[in-house]
Amino acid sequence: MRVKVDQIIFWPSLLVVIVATLFLVIFKESAGPVVESLMTDITHRLDWAFEFLTIGLFIILAWLMLGKYGRVKLGDIDDKPEFSRFSWGGMLFCASMGTSIMFWSIVEPLYYYTGPPFGIEGESTTAAEYAVSYGLFHWGISAWALYALPAVVMAYSFYVRKERSLRISAACRGVLGKHADGIIGKIIDILVIWSMIGGLGTSLGLGVPMVSAVIGNLIGIEPSLGLNIVIILIWTVIFSSSAYFGLYKGIRKLSDWNVYLALGLAIFVIIVGPTLFILSYFTNSLGLMLDNFMRMSLYTDPIEKGGFPQAWTVFYWAWFAATASFIGIFVARISKGRTIRELVFNVLMWGALGSWLYFGVFGGYTMDLQLTGKVDLVPILEQSEPAVIVAVLNSLPMPIVVSIFFVVLGFIFLATSLDSASYVIASVATKELYSNAEPARWHRLLWGILLSALAISLTIAGGLSVVQTSSVLVSVPILIMYILLSISLVRWLRQNEDQHVYVKKRRS
Repeated sequence: MRVKVDQIIFWPSLLVVIVATLFLVIFKESAGPVVESLMTDITHRLDWAFEFLTIGLFIILAWLMLGKYGRVKLGDIDDKPEFSRFSWGGMLFCASMGTSIMFWSIVEPLYYYTGPPFGIEGESTTAAEYAVSYGLFHWGISAWALYALPAVVMAYSFYVRKERSLRISAACRGVLGKHADGIIGKIIDILVIWSMIGGLGTSLGLGVPMVSAVIGNLIGIEPSLGLNIVIILIWTVIFSSSAYFGLYKGIRKLSDWNVYLALGLAIFVIIVGPTLFILSYFTNSLGLMLDNFMRMSLYTDPIEKGGFPQAWTVFYWAWFAATASFIGIFVARISKGRTIRELVFNVLMWGALGSWLYFGVFGGYTMDLQLTGKVDLVPILEQSEPAVIVAVLNSLPMPIVVSIFFVVLGFIFLATSLDSASYVIASVATKELYSNAEPARWHRLLWGILLSALAISLTIAGGLSVVQTSSVLVSVPILIMYILLSISLVRWLRQNEDQHVYVKKRRS
């Protein structure tokens, strides 16, 4: 069946993205400080809201997993999962993390070591203990709770209620009613598309300089604008090809390779690095994080006002919330035939375990270099974050081979995020989608090419950081979206209780 583009969403979304980007490029000198000021106001005035949101979502998800609704099947009685558990888990993790996990698992612990929370003295023994534990917290279960709730509601809307569109507006129909198809629903979907563009801007803003620095070190040249553009063009070819072949032949296979390579690199570092220290340090960091979980979750520092929770925790929750609609739509699309319990549990566990693996291994290795004096990374961090990554890679055995492997992984990691994003944006801007239908190929490719063109334009103009920050501003209306999604899901579950397909518990 031929799928049609929704003109009312497609053209305004295209116009908003292009006009907003041009505005930020042309007026980047004046727009930058304004956007930064707005971001600071959000993180300091709404710190309590984002922290309560995250805890509240975790409680709702626990209720879904442990209650009777956990056995509700996302589909008809004969529907089976379309993907193996490995491919399914790989796609949901790779689409969410991109190059961000590669970048921050190395750099972030050093920031916590030099500027720790709770009034702890920088570069002290206690600061070193918290360096990786806070990374495990920020990229763990709380972060993935922000992704899991939209995924459940979208999957229920699409596979149980048989909505014919993969849109957040449709998932809010339980509250909005007929307004989901009106101007309110269109505004929600356009905001979702902008948040996706900004979220990808963040991934590009981290990934391009990182890969550029490693390639520059390999071939003996300084990272430059030309090199950055070449990197973006290579990425375009990879993810456009994947998006063209679609969900089953392209995105799934690329994600599978992504997981194999990511696991291979982590295992290599564990074997050749300080194995016992990495394992012991991770164990201690995990225990410290679990012991202080509620304190970390609700820490706002209102007395000393040091700014740590606003700069890190609240910013992360706002960033993850801004991109959650994209992840939710994609994860919902690949979760046909699963139960609600299965979906929630796997999003939380696959996501948290993958993040913990990278922070435990690369964060532990980085901190070992710093604490033993093998490489003094703190002064390097003050100069450049990508330079820290180059220094860490050069400290490993066979640094040239490892760096090449790291570059290849970086290309594939970001490509899996970009092809998923172009797929989702095309899905949102498509009029009707049935359970096995996909957006038109030209439509997927169009958004992929547009994303690359915007990235190149912003890289040339130096406005990528402004788009990154502006995307997080979208997280304020997203707070309301979470409330609408939660109420819609609860209403639907109760209204359709007699019509649900319940999957019986399997006996071992």
